Amino acid sequence: MYHYTYVLLSRKDGKFYTGYTKDLKGRFEEHHRGGVKSTKDRRPLELIYYEACRDRNDARHREQYLKTHHGKMFLHNRLKSYLTGSKSF
Repeated sequence: MYHYTYVLLSRKDGKFYTGYTKDLKGRFEEHHRGGVKSTKDRRPLELIYYEACRDRNDARHREQYLKTHHGKMFLHNRLKSYLTGSKSF
């Protein structure tokens, strides 16, 4: 079974929320409904990135990395065209 590291974008404050879960769809629905304390007041939320990991520890470590300065730089570079609205093919 895979575990997922994911990033949500708050359309309210423009900031990211990073987490991990074994049920990506269910966890996103929980965020969407307001069932997660840390994102309840930051809705609406959009799932903008996720990675599948082989186990919980890998997903948790990846989440911790994405919350660091270097991890945030990785995300901004990875999502640059999405975040700026420019499409380059």
